Amino acid sequence: MNSVLVQNQAVFEESDGFIQSQLLIFGNGLLGTIGHEHRKQRKMLNPVFSASHLKDMTPILFEVAHKMRSALEMSLCDGLTEEIDMLSWLGRSALEIIGEAGLGYSFDPMTNELSAHPFTQILKDLLPTVQPMLSLRDLLPVVVKIGTPKLRRLVVDLIPWKDLHRVRDMVDYMHGLALKIYNDKKHSMEKDEETLYEQVGKGKDLISILMKENRKAESEHRLDENEVISMVSSIETFVFSAMDTTSSAMARTLHLLAKHQDVQEKLRQELKAVASEEQDSVSYENLVSLPYLDAVCRETLRLHPPVPFTVRVALQDTVIPLSKPIVGNNGTRIQEIPVTRGTHIFIPITNANTNPDLWLEDAKVWKPERWLLQLPEPLVSARVPGVYSHLMTFIAGSRACIGFTMAQLEMKAVLSVLIQKFKFAPSSRDSDIFWQMNTVVAPVVGKDPHPKLPLKITVI
Repeated sequence: MNSVLVQNQAVFEESDGFIQSQLLIFGNGLLGTIGHEHRKQRKMLNPVFSASHLKDMTPILFEVAHKMRSALEMSLCDGLTEEIDMLSWLGRSALEIIGEAGLGYSFDPMTNELSAHPFTQILKDLLPTVQPMLSLRDLLPVVVKIGTPKLRRLVVDLIPWKDLHRVRDMVDYMHGLALKIYNDKKHSMEKDEETLYEQVGKGKDLISILMKENRKAESEHRLDENEVISMVSSIETFVFSAMDTTSSAMARTLHLLAKHQDVQEKLRQELKAVASEEQDSVSYENLVSLPYLDAVCRETLRLHPPVPFTVRVALQDTVIPLSKPIVGNNGTRIQEIPVTRGTHIFIPITNANTNPDLWLEDAKVWKPERWLLQLPEPLVSARVPGVYSHLMTFIAGSRACIGFTMAQLEMKAVLSVLIQKFKFAPSSRDSDIFWQMNTVVAPVVGKDPHPKLPLKITVI
């Protein structure tokens, strides 16, 4: 993995089909660029996710989490238990958090089930709708060279394919909304700082910071107007990536806590011990330093990464060194594998995170306490290349998840608010729940293809 994702990342890239699909859906953002363009965008975006900026976002995370908690309380009676689809609420909270903290834009007042923004449903439906089309993805590099964009759009409009038209309409909606957010932000910045402060996010959102950083950058590193407009695509990428993956991770954590009442209670006591002095809120310093909360989040991200695998393509003939030699059928020790140009390399993130050679015999057991002890020596010695805590959850190298620190902070803020107020237990339909692969793993119930996670909830 180190050879493919870090040392020789210029040799192993995303497939042309993947890049073209990201360009068509999200535009010229981080997911749809490679090489120099990708590095330039990433360099501009990196300061946006600094510790100081994330600390400034913490009040927004708690504000949204408390809105969700209040809405859930209104739908519950004291002492009574009801089943609620928590995936829906977690998706809405993730969208509102990336909206306010990332874009300075409010999608959802989160007052009740009817107040959900249409964008929420679009983001929930996008991957399940696209999934059946993935077999055609490798044709995209050829298709995009045929005719003009206007002609290709006309062909899409004329093809009698309902799901293709649904994807077209979703993409149109996302791009139109992203363009509106960008233009509103640009207009406010052209006025004065006070106008920007009056907006949602008070000028501390990621896009405002990005635009300010770009203005301060030296001329050779500054994005020109067309490139800045292309960052509208990053808005779409931010929203999609932050909502789908983070809500999946939070949903999985709640599902596991519902099944492990002892862990849930231990976490609740840790949170209450800190929050009792801070009026039901946890400071940024405590939020990032609570050991058991951190252990619960790390263990969930280890055992159940929202994106369980990734793929790279060899751009030239090369070899991949093995971490330890294997013996071939003829008895020869093999220390590297020859790879020809065009070979697809499958990188199993979940398998890397649960390798018993590194994590020992209980590698596939959800055990938050493992993070409170000294990590196994084989794991430490292996020097796993992931950007986060000996894990491959957020991948590695130049295409590692740029917002992984924000995702962790969001998980901790939302969980800290919910666990203090509610007790979660498995649904009566828990045996029918399974986690389905739609690029991002999501829970479904029985034969219903629409993602949902029913849990029993009681106010405490």
